[in-house]
Amino acid sequence: MNTNTRLHLHMLLGTYPSTEAMLNGTVRSDLVDLDFAKVPRASNAFKRVVRDMEFDVAELAIITFLLAKAHGKPLVLLPAVVVGRYQHPYIVYNADRGVLSPHDLNGKRIGLRSYSVTTATWVRGILQQDFGLDLSTVQWTTFEEPHVSEFVDPVNVKRAPAGKDLVQMLLDGEIDAAIVGDGAKQDPRIKTLFPDPDAEAMAWKSRHQAIQINHMVVAKKSLLQARPDVVRDVFRMLQESRRIALDQGGNPGPEFGLEANRRNIEVAIDYCYDQKLIHRRMSVDELFDDTTRLLGA
Repeated sequence: MNTNTRLHLHMLLGTYPSTEAMLNGTVRSDLVDLDFAKVPRASNAFKRVVRDMEFDVAELAIITFLLAKAHGKPLVLLPAVVVGRYQHPYIVYNADRGVLSPHDLNGKRIGLRSYSVTTATWVRGILQQDFGLDLSTVQWTTFEEPHVSEFVDPVNVKRAPAGKDLVQMLLDGEIDAAIVGDGAKQDPRIKTLFPDPDAEAMAWKSRHQAIQINHMVVAKKSLLQARPDVVRDVFRMLQESRRIALDQGGNPGPEFGLEANRRNIEVAIDYCYDQKLIHRRMSVDELFDDTTRLLGA
């Protein structure tokens, strides 16, 4: 491919303080025109990223990427984190049915959007490693199929009947706890499983010396092979947009760069492997290529 050719790329990127300057055209490129997908939330299109290979560059949940990588999808990771948060506030229960603690979940029924999504994987890992939960004793109830079509849910995962609502099932006592991506709903009966989620998050950070990544950025392997200069420039744009957010007092999100995120990615891989979502404990370096490994260094 002619490296002097200006490319037109299809990109999936959500709206955050750190991406706003890129999305609104404040940050531009001499090498590429970016056609951003019009979706309410980037997560709505993650299936299209890994099933249809629709996007040249895309925001993607880290666990979805690891599963896609395990099943041979030709995607390469960029060391750009666009969403990272601690997941402790996102598992809730109905206090009207009695107090529930993180130690009480063996044999319980837990609802969640989909088994292999990133928030749920972090929450299960926290409960498994820090509170002794045996994941095989739980009856997991899901509402959506996996993003990666080749992934098969464990045998103790069942699909909720059509028309059911996760929060309503919790209120009706059909499940004992729920992993809800947007946190506790505004209902006084619904409480976080962790009484002080922030304190638990800081304790987790101290133990693991890591943050919990949600979404990073990936590129098609074919694009990196043909035009690594363009991928480097997209990363520059992401960096510049993040810097503008920081300069304007906005939340820039987690730091970029492989070494800045090596430990964070290691823990994500460990949680994925320990939960049998992937069959091999991948190395961090194999998720990148010779171009993306050096970005942000």
